[in-house]
Amino acid sequence: MSSTVAVPQHKLSESPNSRAIEINDWVIIASTNPISSASECDALQASLGFPLPEMTFGSNYLSLEHQPSGWKMVFDTHNALKCVKKGELGEGDGGVKVGYADAWLKSRTDPGTNLPLPVTVTAKHYDWTYTMTYPGHHPDSAPDIESPSSSIQWMDADQDNPSHSIPLSELTRPDPILFYAEIPLFEDELHDNGSSNLLVRIRVMPTCIFILSRFTLRVDNVLFRTHDTRIYHSFTSSPSLVIRQLSGWEAPYDGVKRVRLMLPLNVNLSLDNRQPQRLPSRNDLTPLTDAHFIAKVLTELPVTESQQIGARTRWRGLRTKVEIAVLARDRP
Repeated sequence: MSSTVAVPQHKLSESPNSRAIEINDWVIIASTNPISSASECDALQASLGFPLPEMTFGSNYLSLEHQPSGWKMVFDTHNALKCVKKGELGEGDGGVKVGYADAWLKSRTDPGTNLPLPVTVTAKHYDWTYTMTYPGHHPDSAPDIESPSSSIQWMDADQDNPSHSIPLSELTRPDPILFYAEIPLFEDELHDNGSSNLLVRIRVMPTCIFILSRFTLRVDNVLFRTHDTRIYHSFTSSPSLVIRQLSGWEAPYDGVKRVRLMLPLNVNLSLDNRQPQRLPSRNDLTPLTDAHFIAKVLTELPVTESQQIGARTRWRGLRTKVEIAVLARDRP
């Protein structure tokens, strides 16, 4: 624990399915509930128009509100799934297309047979991998509603302004954590072909708020994909602002697997880089099912591999973009 960081006054509260903190003009609520019931899933599926992930936490959410400005931001399951592409996938959607099925069929068909391969057609009317670039949303930002959240716009960060970037040194500093929550929104095993999930985490420390919303996709023997939304706010920022960093990476499955086999046994798989974990064996491939490990490998690959070439899907999420929202300007 850092001895130089003063802990500000704050208030914690808790109910059976939610926890909250009030600190420095902010109210933050994390709600975690069981998997949605059958009736809840039916209603949500009817609203979205496509089958839900196997594990859908429809009542889970993270909300934060800056009381002086009225600015609000929410991460929830319904709005996240609204970002899944419906209909036929097009350029930039990063779809795992039926072309992969052709290779699978050929590998399991006797090369000497005269029987033709089955005709493969797109059977899904949505992106079956649930790929998304959900950045969070403003609950009161409908076009016909004038609100603080709709009037405060995101704008591109100034790369030359240090206050417009997320300070990693502060986030890795051993400051006390006043509030922490993990909010799962959904998870699906893709019919035993891999995994797709979205998990939101928040840490509140004496000096700042940090949120990581991470979408992770693994399609076995095809590709890995990660999309991160990072939200950062310093309590001492002047003017008061929120930084949002949107990043997407992907790589072929074999490329990430190859990196795993080359890693030393004491590789750090920790989310906060504080607690190294020792792997049981160099040939242990269980890290390939771990979202932290996947993200670590993808983010450490050269940008040309992970954000330009990727897995050759031309997914539009392959990028890093930093933007800011100014909540209050300095008074004259």
